[in-house]
Amino acid sequence: MPLQGTCREIDDVAIIDFSGKITLGEGSAMLRKTIRELIAQGHRKILLNLADVDYIDSSGIGELVGAYTSVRGASGELKLVYLTKRVRDIIQITRLFTVFDVQPDEAAALRSFR
Repeated sequence: MPLQGTCREIDDVAIIDFSGKITLGEGSAMLRKTIRELIAQGHRKILLNLADVDYIDSSGIGELVGAYTSVRGASGELKLVYLTKRVRDIIQITRLFTVFDVQPDEAAALRSFR
């Protein structure tokens, strides 16, 4: 299933609920486009809900790192929530837990932005 995302806002936090696969091609391009649009709209607090992302490849990992870098470059914060076991394993293997702020649930993530 190609990557799909819906955006919603709680207070000043933009939450993107992704579903599908973050892979080379459409998936990574969609993630990049979504993040760029949010930054252009002035959003500086972005939360990626990955509960329904069942697969991520090396290109997808690179795109997540790129998204993090873009948001930080705009003086913002990007956090992750609800990682599936497969995505969590990949983030651990690549040691990106030292880069990303991964929160256990949405409420904790929203509090962490304050």
